Amino acid sequence: MTGLKNAGGALMARLTSALQKHPKRASAALAAVLLTGGSGAFAVANLGPDPADLPVRTLTEPVVSLATGHDLAELTDLQAFSLYRSETVRNNDSSESLLQRLGIADPQAAAFMRSNNDVRQNILGRVGRLVSAEVTSQHELSKLTVRWAPDDDGTFKRLIVERKDGKLATRTETDKLVATPRLAGGIVRNSFFTTTDDAGIPDSIAVQMADIFQSELDFHRGIPKGDRFAVAYEALEADGEPLRAGRVLSAEFHNSGKTLQAIWFQEPGQKGGYYTLDGKSKQQAFLNYPVEFSRISSGFAMRLHPIQNTWRAHLGTDFAAPTGTKVRTVGEGTVSFAGVQNGYGNVVFVEHSNQRTTVYAHLSSMNVRQGQRVEQDDVIGAVGSTGWATGPHLHFEFREKGEQRDPLTIAQATDSAKAISKASRPAFDKLAAQMRVELAAGTRSYAMASAQ
Repeated sequence: MTGLKNAGGALMARLTSALQKHPKRASAALAAVLLTGGSGAFAVANLGPDPADLPVRTLTEPVVSLATGHDLAELTDLQAFSLYRSETVRNNDSSESLLQRLGIADPQAAAFMRSNNDVRQNILGRVGRLVSAEVTSQHELSKLTVRWAPDDDGTFKRLIVERKDGKLATRTETDKLVATPRLAGGIVRNSFFTTTDDAGIPDSIAVQMADIFQSELDFHRGIPKGDRFAVAYEALEADGEPLRAGRVLSAEFHNSGKTLQAIWFQEPGQKGGYYTLDGKSKQQAFLNYPVEFSRISSGFAMRLHPIQNTWRAHLGTDFAAPTGTKVRTVGEGTVSFAGVQNGYGNVVFVEHSNQRTTVYAHLSSMNVRQGQRVEQDDVIGAVGSTGWATGPHLHFEFREKGEQRDPLTIAQATDSAKAISKASRPAFDKLAAQMRVELAAGTRSYAMASAQ
């Protein structure tokens, strides 16, 4: 008992001394005791020596400069300093205006670009092409590069303007595009195509999605607000820069309580196509629309003829679009006629299986000839106003056994699609499982982002 008293007395003495030296710290410790009911009180209160009372010693050591014996200009090497900048070619760009936006003040380079045929043909006037430049610290051009993909053969062109030994010269190279997968999506607030624009999804990808789900969704009349979607697609890159979009790899739509899915799959040695994630083909005999991003100006119905000013049946559908807009065949077949025909103007007739015919009229140009075999989605001409037309549009007809049918029901004429073979089924199931996880995650994440 005496030992306990002595220990208690010693503790009280330490507390008293600490209180006299450090009243603020002791008050804090007391507050901790009151808040915790005494549990762990002495662990909170530091009754050891105050660091402020401990002796302090300053040590000084010499440091040898890494620049000793070297000239500062040599180390910084300002003469070798270069800037790398990129710009997009604008309408009516001159060599001076383009170089100015790239931060280049180089009269010699501007004069060279004005007089060079390769530059004039492949850079100036090519709206939207990405131009990158290497610029010296004196704002002179060292190297300028522009890239583009003229064809759909998986390659791109690279035009280089480079200064060597004080002289400028050009060279053109061909290289392979690199396909990089990308995931995008959103929630429809206004229209589907407005949503894809806001999400930075290329127009060609949006059109592919409309083609994939055309039998289930009406993209021309509008997708309901609140629908969610996600899409995985190829970005075709040149030297790490995206040039254009490739193919839709997979897509998912949440439409009015329904989930619609599609995945691209190609069996060895066969033509690829889109399937549901459980393996059912989405291939259709016909596409719904022969013109991308157009509006229906006149449907399959009675109307007042715009030229003859009489009421008569309109036996097709008119798609209003600017002159030069691409016209594609809605199904595979053979061109039975390509030429000029009375009120149709420039017109193409394509014969399909089961006595079905499609007609594409008022074209400004035709890319096919009689007897030529065409595949679904092949470009056969361009929108125009030839023949009996008051403005640029495509007159489109769908005939079955010689009788005109409503072209907007063309997707219902779907032939049976080929199923996935038993040998390819394991590979398909593996890919589908992967895409199912990615699309689900993408749809949720983009929906959450859109809701914020």
